[in-house]
Amino acid sequence: MTMSEVRRTAQKSFDDAGTPLADVTFCILDLETTGGSAADDRITEIGAVSYRGGECLGTFQTLVNPDRAIPPYITVLTGITESMIAPAPRIEAVLPSLLHFIGDSVLVAHNARFDIGFLNAALIRADRDPLVNRVLDTVPLARRLVRDEVPDCKLSTLAARLRLPHQPNHRALDDALTTADLLHFLIERASGFGVMGLDDLIGLPRLDTHPLAAKLRLTEKLPRSPGVYLFIDATGRVLYVGKATNLRQRVRSYFSTGETRRKVGALLRQTHDIHHIETPDAFTAGVLELRLIRHLTPHYNRAGTTIDKYCYVRLTTDEDWPRLVISKNPAAKGLHIGPLSSRTSARLVVEAIESVVPLRRCTVRMGRNYRPPDDAPVCSAAQLGVAHCPCSGHADPEAYADIVRFVERVLTGEPEPLIDRLRERIDELSRTLRYEEAAETRDRINALLAALSRQRAVDALRRAGRLTVRDGELEHEFTHGALTAVSRLDEIATDLSLPMVADGALDPPTVDGDTSRPLDRHAADEVAFVARHLETVGDAQVMSCTGDWSWPTINLPSVRRAGRSEEPDIVRRASRR
Repeated sequence: MTMSEVRRTAQKSFDDAGTPLADVTFCILDLETTGGSAADDRITEIGAVSYRGGECLGTFQTLVNPDRAIPPYITVLTGITESMIAPAPRIEAVLPSLLHFIGDSVLVAHNARFDIGFLNAALIRADRDPLVNRVLDTVPLARRLVRDEVPDCKLSTLAARLRLPHQPNHRALDDALTTADLLHFLIERASGFGVMGLDDLIGLPRLDTHPLAAKLRLTEKLPRSPGVYLFIDATGRVLYVGKATNLRQRVRSYFSTGETRRKVGALLRQTHDIHHIETPDAFTAGVLELRLIRHLTPHYNRAGTTIDKYCYVRLTTDEDWPRLVISKNPAAKGLHIGPLSSRTSARLVVEAIESVVPLRRCTVRMGRNYRPPDDAPVCSAAQLGVAHCPCSGHADPEAYADIVRFVERVLTGEPEPLIDRLRERIDELSRTLRYEEAAETRDRINALLAALSRQRAVDALRRAGRLTVRDGELEHEFTHGALTAVSRLDEIATDLSLPMVADGALDPPTVDGDTSRPLDRHAADEVAFVARHLETVGDAQVMSCTGDWSWPTINLPSVRRAGRSEEPDIVRRASRR
């Protein structure tokens, strides 16, 4: 089964499907004013026309008394005189009926910033809220679609060159009707770009105009639902995998002028096809993205392809004199934390503990029959009083056993005593103005707390066995933290289990429920992703559990970064150096 054959159809809401342009109510607006400044000038005439599906639903037209003189050049331009506006209502009296006419329609204007700016300024002066309607500006839309056919994109030029039914004359309703003609012309032209929905039409002006824009045809059949998308080259190799809550909108954004990532251009040049997998929700899309990246290791995906750099922090409890070590792979024995994303993170965790607890730091292997040589030197850390040195014979077994038990408690869920000592260290450093050391201590605290928080959540999921969690209309089933099935509550008979691919790219990772053994690096990203999701869903949504369900409820607050008042002043200053 190929990737293109695993496209799925999930039940879509109206919003998920996108609003077809035929179902959108457009309110085309035009204003005449006493000048060009929304702050200093006022509205003299309002014209608006409402359309849906190409049918005119109504018009709105009124002169407005601006309560000030009209400059002569405005009278020459518009033909609106002082005698015409003298009996007209003021804007405060016009706004209620205008707002009713606009309703929740999409506002359209030629140079929308001008018209919407004047209207919002009038609303604010009348102690009303500004408009929140979606806005479509026909100027950038015309530049995108017909710029090569016209000398400029003035409304009069477009109306003449495109032979629109109405012609503008600087009167509000006539100009609004001309803008409506232009809108319908541009919608018809935009259909050649695969634009059938409102979001595509509004986003079209931002799409790039370089030759790669021709590849927009690859997005025409993408749904507006959650899922995973894959950029494929001419040989069928997957270049990039991503997730989206709206597949069509997300993939088309790569062609936008607002896309500034350097590698996007190279990615699009190599792209020959775009495949997708629809999912019932964005969370499931996130899970599938992780699995595909882990299995395919696409060239343009950096996140999720660095699993080989993951490592573990281990307390060597299988030794007589345990110590903390960093290893790429877990050992058969010992107390593990991880996997952690890098040796840098692991080193910070180790330093957080060793800066408080005097564990031995030497690498000498000391079995039960180890006897220190008579001339064994005392390591430098022991000379400084920050570590024991049993390899030289200068260590008390009982005192050292107490230290090891303290570290075990820290690693298994009681880090508060250690954190308190580290915070005291920051306070002491602040008094002695040792900026860099304070910042280093803060980073160690945060690394340790992040590692322990993640470990707590992951272990809770592993102990839970088979867990069913409700999220809206969906139920997700997890096995030791890996997502194994999705079902919809209102369609019990419809199986929305995860799509499967012949090569196993979407198979859930194998996760061991025995938390005495460390989590495999290949399952770490998914189980951690599930844990973060459950934090947002809430413990009350757990429907069933075959194991021990005890979700971590104790938050481990990190030391805040620079600029926060709760952070010691020493740390803020160190961060700025």
